[in-house]
Amino acid sequence: MREEPLPVVVAGVHGFGRTHLATVDRLAAGGAVRLAGVCDSTPLAGPDLAALGGVDQDADLGALIRRTGAAVAVVATPIHTHLPLARAALAAGAHVLLEKPPTATMAEFAGLRAAVDASGRACQIGFQSLGSAAVDAVRALMADGAVGEVTGIGGACTWVRTSAYYARADWAGRRRLAGRDVVDGALTNPFAHAVATALAIAGADRVPAPDVELELFRAHAIESDDTSCLRLRAPDGTPVGIAATLCAPEARDPRLLVHGTRGRVTLYYTRDEVVLERPGRPPERRVHPRVNLLADLVGHVREGTPLRVPPEAVTGFMSVVEAVRRAPDPLPIPAAAQRVTTEDDGVHRVVDGVAEAVERAAAEVALFSEVGAVWAAPAEAAR
Repeated sequence: MREEPLPVVVAGVHGFGRTHLATVDRLAAGGAVRLAGVCDSTPLAGPDLAALGGVDQDADLGALIRRTGAAVAVVATPIHTHLPLARAALAAGAHVLLEKPPTATMAEFAGLRAAVDASGRACQIGFQSLGSAAVDAVRALMADGAVGEVTGIGGACTWVRTSAYYARADWAGRRRLAGRDVVDGALTNPFAHAVATALAIAGADRVPAPDVELELFRAHAIESDDTSCLRLRAPDGTPVGIAATLCAPEARDPRLLVHGTRGRVTLYYTRDEVVLERPGRPPERRVHPRVNLLADLVGHVREGTPLRVPPEAVTGFMSVVEAVRRAPDPLPIPAAAQRVTTEDDGVHRVVDGVAEAVERAAAEVALFSEVGAVWAAPAEAAR
């Protein structure tokens, strides 16, 4: 006998939540779920609500879950609202898919884990890249010695975000808002997948990361960082570094580089592609399948299969969030080190030499200050 679709509610439907609504729609077409309701502080109306079939909606997530009998709640709201909404959903009896970053502080993360344990419900953290078989493929190449001894893991992340990105919401680009930690920086939100995936590859995902080195900068008039780098060491001593900017001249697919004594593995985590490069051989490329995390959560609820990304799997990532939160405010990049243009969607700031600095930092698992980025020198950045 075919099982009834699991009722799902989505909290946060005006931003990235639209992606989750599309996912629910796809899974509903296969009979796995049905959309039971939506939750947002700004209710849907008119055509937007009609497009969802006029489903139930409520600004109170717990009340919505209890009224609809939802089995799963997707929480895709501002970072500083994640913990209270996740708690409300769990207390109302729903399993939760919680967008990344799960919380803004390590103390909140501990509170989340306690709430999950007390509820007896499951919580999946929305690091979609960790649902990719590409991660396991890279781990296998490392374990098999495909590139010899691993000497380091670097990440190169160059995207473009104009002023419109920071104007879209009151919490965007903020370290704190109305007394609450937000920590919406380049490493903790737009490039959170790079950090979490690098830690997973390095075997540093489920343990706290000690001694996180950080260099945080900002070109935009924001509180948080838009150009930043980190370095830490995995439990086996392997250095792991991520260099990132939202102020690049042009966007490139972000990638992780596993450096070895006899070659390199590159993971393009947004497209699940792994490239193995060894001297004297042509590159070997393979695109791997990816499991949708909502579908994975549904499978867990129905069949008890292990979750791909339970809270404990992002412990290392949350150590990075906490290090960024506790770090001094990002240093402003001097206007003289920027090129500014006006695009259709806002002001585009390009930091001089930032793309090259990101490439070198990823190649050398180094910090910006170590690869000759002039604006990364403390005295220069303070001007």
